[in-house]
Amino acid sequence: MTRLDALFDDLTTVKWGPGKKSVDIIDQSLLPGTLKRIQLHTAEEMWEAIKKLKVRGAPAIGIMAAFATALLANQIATEDYEIFVKQCQAITTYLATSRPTAVNLFWALDRMQKLIDESRGQPVSLIKDKLVLEAESIQAEDITICRNIGEIGFSLLSELKGQDREIGILTHCNAGTLATGKYGTATAPMYMALEHGWPGDAMHVYCDETRPLLQGARLTAFELSRAGIQTSLQCDNMAAVLMAQGKIQLVFVGCDRVARNGDTANKIGTNTVAILAKHYGIPFYVCAPSSTIDMATLTGADIPIEMRDPQEVSDMWYRERMTAEQVNIFNPAFDVTDHSLITGIITDKGLCQAPFDKSFLALGLS
Repeated sequence: MTRLDALFDDLTTVKWGPGKKSVDIIDQSLLPGTLKRIQLHTAEEMWEAIKKLKVRGAPAIGIMAAFATALLANQIATEDYEIFVKQCQAITTYLATSRPTAVNLFWALDRMQKLIDESRGQPVSLIKDKLVLEAESIQAEDITICRNIGEIGFSLLSELKGQDREIGILTHCNAGTLATGKYGTATAPMYMALEHGWPGDAMHVYCDETRPLLQGARLTAFELSRAGIQTSLQCDNMAAVLMAQGKIQLVFVGCDRVARNGDTANKIGTNTVAILAKHYGIPFYVCAPSSTIDMATLTGADIPIEMRDPQEVSDMWYRERMTAEQVNIFNPAFDVTDHSLITGIITDKGLCQAPFDKSFLALGLS
């Protein structure tokens, strides 16, 4: 087993527990200090795991939702289809309330519900088996999707190779293997580079810490450095210095939802990076599984933005509260990057460029 294979094996975000009687996840809220797997059995545990960011990243949330639906459906003790479908609808409706922005959550739940609806007339026991297989298919498809994104991104990296310096890449938040079935989206090009034989020091990945939840510091820097990729961590407000010094040749970020016009919602701070990249003339690429492209959402202004607990800013990483009690705290989980700032959107079906709506339609999205 190679170092990279071992990494992916260790960091499989979502899988079945023993006997497929639970969903087994890495509790990402404990990383990087503790790599711990936990077993989830109830709807409440699974809802909390998504809400409290024990499992996070749009593709991984979709996989989690599919596994949760399959497991919970298998716990329903009835062979009456009408009772079964009603209880399954209650499950998917409940899980859908955990996070509002990541479109993969709703995509996966809708896909599982559609399978149930289309199986009317079949034995409930058979439908339960089909739901398990569907969840596994969603995970397998995501691995292929991420690999395809990685190959396209790797081709962009290859165009930069041959210069007399390492390739500097900046990324924001975690769109790595921890956020997906495998490879990640924004990190997939780097992992593909390793698979194609590049040494880890051919690239230098600069990870924004990503305040306030520190996904870049806790997760991306953790997994990339474990893979042997040259990795540096910087505070979010240091990205402009790196760009001004010529240390960044391109930016790869993930996203949670893409609007029809190419506006993208990603972890808070991504828009700032895009504005800086535009100013310094650095290509800015969004790595987006086609399932995150929401053609029904016309612009980024229509994407719901989750507001999170103020304590994530004031208390989470400190022994004592670091702001005065009377201070109000603004804590949106995401921001929207305008399509005019985006060089290209790398999907599993191809590289899309402006006008993005026409590019998406050319890929068969509607």
